[in-house]
Amino acid sequence: MKRKIRITNKTFVLTAVIGSLLIMEMVMANTIWSTKQTGSATEEAVSAVSSFYLEAMADRRAKIITNQINSTFDEMERALVFIEGEGASSQEELREAIGKVKLLLSISRFALVDEEDIVYTQYTTYTGKSRHDFLAEGKMKGRTISTVTLYDSSRQLCLAIPARDLFIMGKPFKACFVQLDIDAIVDLLAFDDEDGTYFGLYSGNGGNISGTQLGPVILDQNILEATKGVAAADVWERTRKDFAEGRKGSMTFASRDGQETLSYVPVPDTGWEMAVLIRDSVIQDQIRDISEKNLTASRNQIIFAIVAVLLLAVILLWELRRMAAQRLEKEKAASQAFQEMANRDSMTGLWNRHAYYEREAAINQELAEGKLHKLAVVVCDINGLKYVNDTMGHAAGDRLIKDAGAMICGHFTHGDVYRVGGDEFVVLLQGEGYDEMTDVIRELNRRAEANIREGAVVIAAGYAVREQGDGRLHDVFDRADQMMYERKKELKAMGARTRQI
Repeated sequence: MKRKIRITNKTFVLTAVIGSLLIMEMVMANTIWSTKQTGSATEEAVSAVSSFYLEAMADRRAKIITNQINSTFDEMERALVFIEGEGASSQEELREAIGKVKLLLSISRFALVDEEDIVYTQYTTYTGKSRHDFLAEGKMKGRTISTVTLYDSSRQLCLAIPARDLFIMGKPFKACFVQLDIDAIVDLLAFDDEDGTYFGLYSGNGGNISGTQLGPVILDQNILEATKGVAAADVWERTRKDFAEGRKGSMTFASRDGQETLSYVPVPDTGWEMAVLIRDSVIQDQIRDISEKNLTASRNQIIFAIVAVLLLAVILLWELRRMAAQRLEKEKAASQAFQEMANRDSMTGLWNRHAYYEREAAINQELAEGKLHKLAVVVCDINGLKYVNDTMGHAAGDRLIKDAGAMICGHFTHGDVYRVGGDEFVVLLQGEGYDEMTDVIRELNRRAEANIREGAVVIAAGYAVREQGDGRLHDVFDRADQMMYERKKELKAMGARTRQI
């Protein structure tokens, strides 16, 4: 009986030991499997965050291009109004007017087209039907965007609009257009790709427009030709259709260094696709090293390893989201920098006409809502700019404009100063600037009168304040503008030169 008990005890101990070992093996195997599953899930999450980041980055860059195109179209509309107002009666006068468009509105490569498809630029005249696609298509219905390759193989973005009812030199003109340098657009969008992220602009057939390299597989080739055979056939075919039909999407394909993912979005009205690529191996390598370390730690402390992997996944996802947010912030800053550049006058550094129009719209909205009461407008004009340009050259005229801007800013230290024309400035005053306006105007007038004797810049200033019946900023502007012209007469009587001299 005792022998049977000992055998039972040995059997029990042996069963317990074997069972414990089996349980430990099962727990270890389950932990390893769980760790691998967690690593796989983490990689999928990283891939999802990467796709979101890529799409957001591509969309941001596409919007920067769209904003630049729309801004240029708006300036072209204003240029047509300006050209019509100049009333040119000869080719020389028309070329001079086109040159003024470049100076006043900062539009380069601006050209007009008459009904016989003759193109007029600042420097030359030529037949344009064979050189510009929008002329070959017949009558224009609206804004047109096309890509042009010049004789030196440089790429241009051609923006054209119809010029309805425009008569110059006794004959009708039907359109105007501007050619933007695509390389300049690419420079605006460029960013450091040392982290394995790349971008490029492509045509509907996959042709590389930007000339940039999209990773080590595609390089600067046609994106569809470069990925055919390395991407799955159905994925490649879907991408080809997306490019042809102007849709957004993504493509993942294999390379010798691992897997690569690109996202693409259409740039509206251009027929282009903006593509951004990130090499998955950049993120995957980091994840793989961390997973292996956690797998080693899990053999020594199973429960801790599981918790550590889960925490790691959360931290990685949070970190990747933070990185994506930082990248998006950089993109936002780049967009704001572009907006700042578009709203600054290149000669004086002051706010330009475009910025004034934006501010005018905002003020009109505040007036309509009854939120704005104390508002003053000061209109300033330089006496004798044309005389200086004609007698001493445009370089001296440019210095006169800069001196005038500095003089106005030196007096109106609590106002926003805009250069809205060649020799015309506008100051908007609110708050402290509004309260001290009378004293500042008096001091500015004394300085202008003294400058007549000293041969320095002479500025005629007129001002007006918002009255009860003023519903728009322009109502105040008109009164200030009228006072400015009265002041010019006074200064002329004192000996100041005017643009008519």
